[in-house]
Amino acid sequence: MKRSLSVFFLLLVLAAVPASAADFQLVANNSVPTSSLTKSAVSAIFLKKTVKWEDGTPIVVADQNDKSPVRDAFTTFVHGKSVAAIKSFWQQQIFSGRDVPPVEKSSDAEVIAFVRNNRDAVGYVSEETPVSGVKVIDVQ
Repeated sequence: MKRSLSVFFLLLVLAAVPASAADFQLVANNSVPTSSLTKSAVSAIFLKKTVKWEDGTPIVVADQNDKSPVRDAFTTFVHGKSVAAIKSFWQQQIFSGRDVPPVEKSSDAEVIAFVRNNRDAVGYVSEETPVSGVKVIDVQ
């Protein structure tokens, strides 16, 4: 009985492990002056705590809509929180007059198009999405 309970808890813990970086690709406009970022740096960018690239140009962020499976994977991996928790963060920011959330796009294709057409833009797409005309940023 004790062994079964231990196995059950092990499986429960493994199921709660965050999604891997392979569940999404971080994409940026070719003008973006970096090729890799830490998870914490990406989190700060998407929460608009970091608003400029290292060369001083403003960061333009594209998020996926809250019903997107890739947003769930991204949010869990990068922020270590649920999409609902991040939405709550943005509601507080709006209510207090501090900031508004990043623009939301409804598909991987829309994110790619937005990032390709906006200098200094960054977004994320599903792992299997073909990415042409943008660069993929390594998330460490």
